[in-house]
Amino acid sequence: MQDALNAILAKAAAELPALTARPEFEAAKARYVGPHGELTALVKRMGALPREDRPVFGRLLNEAKAKLQVQLDAALQRIEAAELAAQLGPAEDPTLPSPDAGPGTYHPLTRVREEMCRILHKVGFAVADGPEVETEFFCFDALCTPADHPARDPQDTFYFPATARFGNVARRTPGEKYLLRTHTSSVQIRTMLQGPPPIRIVSPGRAYRRDTTDATHSASFHQLECLYVDRHVTVRDLKALLDYIFSSLLGPETKIRFRPHYFSYTEPSFEVDLSARHLPKVNKEWIEIGGCGMVDPAVFAAVGYDPAVWSGYAFGMGLERLAMQLYAVDDIRYFYQNDLRFLKQFQ
Repeated sequence: MQDALNAILAKAAAELPALTARPEFEAAKARYVGPHGELTALVKRMGALPREDRPVFGRLLNEAKAKLQVQLDAALQRIEAAELAAQLGPAEDPTLPSPDAGPGTYHPLTRVREEMCRILHKVGFAVADGPEVETEFFCFDALCTPADHPARDPQDTFYFPATARFGNVARRTPGEKYLLRTHTSSVQIRTMLQGPPPIRIVSPGRAYRRDTTDATHSASFHQLECLYVDRHVTVRDLKALLDYIFSSLLGPETKIRFRPHYFSYTEPSFEVDLSARHLPKVNKEWIEIGGCGMVDPAVFAAVGYDPAVWSGYAFGMGLERLAMQLYAVDDIRYFYQNDLRFLKQFQ
């Protein structure tokens, strides 16, 4: 038995260092320690030995297994290193300049966001920002969204566990939940709580809803909302601003129209439809592009404004939908796939 073990170890020591490919290694491993391997065959013969010889043979067998395993591990490490080197290719000189000297560019959603902010800045709107993790007060309560509204259902909104903590948040009441904001309207509430009117802000940012991802929907998307609060603000001012925005962004041929709608934080409220047949791939006369309305007096009351003195309007729209119209993109998922073939078209 000792001679048989030594013969197996000698054979492996001569064969394993010469292996260069994983299939060869697996075949050799099976010949030694597989179900029908040479070392396995000796283990099976142990039962035929006299009882007094078994402890000595068991010790020799374990020593041989350990030595053989060391040889197998060394062969596998060498083969894996060779495979990795083949994948990486020849070593590069890190001091050489990058072969990709092409200029960088903005993402199409960033382009639309920056252009919208530039257009609104020309008429006095300042950019305002707020956290993406919000409380129910800023996202729902202050915007007159009732407790039984579908938007507050966990099937529509991403809530955090009740034990979650994100530092000190103003106006958070005991038991109030944290959530990923469903719209950037929460920035409007935060801005109004910071001081008295007049206020003229634009708040672009990411929002989250439990939508099933398809060609026109995403659970994570970007919004842009505006708020204007002053004395004697009317629907005519709102319509004039939206006419200015879309003609500046999409061209003077663009038209918009209002359709009556319901939003809990504006009264009256409207859906905004867009007509831009001069754009490529626009095959409809009217396309729904956003929502708007005059700020509800109850919202002013929630932030401490006197609705008898102040009036204002608010509107919001999805940046992805704007970018899809502007750049003739027919699937929202292209914006998130990080495909350079798609992104380099916007240089």
